[in-house]
Amino acid sequence: MNGPWVEKYRPQKLDDIVGQEHIIPRLKRYVEERSMPNLMFTGPAGVGKTTTALALAREILGEYWRQNFLELNASDARGIDTVRTSIKNFCRLKPVGAPFRIIFLDEVDNMTKDAQHALRREMEMYTKTSSFILSCNYSSKIIDPIQSRCAIFRFLPLKGRHIISRLEYIAEQEGLEYEPQALDTVVYFAEGDLRKAINILQSAASLGERITESSIYEVVSRARPKDVRKMIMTILDGKFMEARDMLREIMVLQGISGEDMVTQIYQELSRLAMEGSIEGERYIKLIEAVGEYDFRIREGANPRIQLEALLARFLEH
Repeated sequence: MNGPWVEKYRPQKLDDIVGQEHIIPRLKRYVEERSMPNLMFTGPAGVGKTTTALALAREILGEYWRQNFLELNASDARGIDTVRTSIKNFCRLKPVGAPFRIIFLDEVDNMTKDAQHALRREMEMYTKTSSFILSCNYSSKIIDPIQSRCAIFRFLPLKGRHIISRLEYIAEQEGLEYEPQALDTVVYFAEGDLRKAINILQSAASLGERITESSIYEVVSRARPKDVRKMIMTILDGKFMEARDMLREIMVLQGISGEDMVTQIYQELSRLAMEGSIEGERYIKLIEAVGEYDFRIREGANPRIQLEALLARFLEH
């Protein structure tokens, strides 16, 4: 099978899902009992919400899972008509060779409030024949009446060891040679998002036979952490002109966008604080400045000017 590795290596069973040990055992009990309440999966992107929903549907519905499973992406079908037509028509049919039907609504936090209220009504009407699995990044965007009708499962960003374990498995299956440091670099840029990590690995694999740290930097178009850290330490030592030259070199020669640069400055500041290189009160003031200039850049201000101004602000702290 060619195509995206995220689909090729998507886990098919609950046992194969990595990094959500606090959730999987509870879902297995639903499989054993052959019944489940309405569920809400909430958490950041790329941590296994959709994969878990599909695996749960396969195991609880058995061989006829496709006939009894409806998947909708609320980003595409976010209006009230979708709830009143597609979901209603599906729920009216009796389950085929299964105890009930499952409707999986992905990115439900993008649904309009009117559509959410209509969805709440459908959840009430078809409790005997159907169960809902709702997936969202932010549960706070879901109306309270829906939240109260669901068992809520909070998915966490994946730890580095879980991501590396999965990347090593994929590399073995694809016959890839790689440097261990290259996988550590993928983990750094993935930030707990396994889907992002797999896409980076696949992109790097297309560049050559061996995956190296350099090939990872080439595909992610991000600055090297050591360069960003060196720039931060230089400005904190009070050397503005040197730090400014480093900033220009990173942004021009490595082609880093302003938004990515702010994100990496934030990441390295956090790591320096965790290591004890920056004391707590100073870290708070620096992060406050990062937040202000990140907002300015995202609102359309010139990234180079704003980042140099950020460095100047660092001199005050």
